[in-house]
Amino acid sequence: MSNSQEPVRFGLVGAGAIAQAYAQAFTQTTAAKLVAVADSRREAAEKMADAAQCQAFTDAESMADAVELDAVLVCTPPSTHREICCALLERGIHVLCEKPLAISSADAEAMIAAAEARGLHFTMASKFRYVADVQKAKELIANGTIGEVVLFENVFTGRVDMSTRWNSNPEIAGGGVLIDNGTHSVDVARFCLGELAEVQAMEGNRIQLLPVEDTAKMFIRSRKGVLGSIDLSWSVSKELPYFIAVYGSEGTILVGWRESKFRRAGDAEWTIFGAGYDKFAAFRGQIENFAGVVRGEESLVVTPEDALASVQVIEAAYRSLARGAWEPITEPTAELA
Repeated sequence: MSNSQEPVRFGLVGAGAIAQAYAQAFTQTTAAKLVAVADSRREAAEKMADAAQCQAFTDAESMADAVELDAVLVCTPPSTHREICCALLERGIHVLCEKPLAISSADAEAMIAAAEARGLHFTMASKFRYVADVQKAKELIANGTIGEVVLFENVFTGRVDMSTRWNSNPEIAGGGVLIDNGTHSVDVARFCLGELAEVQAMEGNRIQLLPVEDTAKMFIRSRKGVLGSIDLSWSVSKELPYFIAVYGSEGTILVGWRESKFRRAGDAEWTIFGAGYDKFAAFRGQIENFAGVVRGEESLVVTPEDALASVQVIEAAYRSLARGAWEPITEPTAELA
């Protein structure tokens, strides 16, 4: 970039629901500007581009060849990530790729290697790391507010008709709710607890007529010995006001959709520390962090090591699902450091 004061010029690949949330987030920041949109569905690309007052294309390569871009945000189905991301990286463009980064760790490693070979920034977008209350919860854990952490719980459940969505096509998505919602869960758990050592996954009854799991549960154990449980579903809703609960030897932290709070042993009342989940603030945070990295002013909140680890943990979860047993996780930190 010639001028660090100029907004980072982003292209957007994909014009689906997630891409639309990002498009709105671009309007709420001065750090980055959306200058081009690409989608294989021409009408969808043109509609989003018209709203953003930028150019529309039907594929990432033609967009990258026609428009001067600093970075591209990839919001397409997982099966397409390697081909699209590598094509952009080969053109010297920094890439932020929506979760899950890839269906296989081999694809994830290939993308990371392509970025490293060219000295480019590349990582996975994982919005919950940018939620202020999640960041505050990590601080509370780290400073010992609730003592030694013993149990961690995460719940991402809700009734969603997946019958016509690509997320339930294993050829495109790589699996069902475990890879879809579960990628967020794994990243949040690693963010709060550190590296994970082992995982056990189980599938619930299939309510929707899908070729993939629509309800699943994961048990995890961190390398520090914290035990965690993760509930995932497209078919039931647990109707809880919080999506993260952390239980320590001296207190409890609850991160909620509309309020977050903690209470130490002996406290008469809960201490409120946040107003809950702000979707667009999280999307904006991702864009601004990546823009800052491209400018050389910030470090990645989600590193390539984090991105690869999320893929490896989900792979281990599917192995566990098939075997019906705890599965060890080989995390990538040592190899990539």
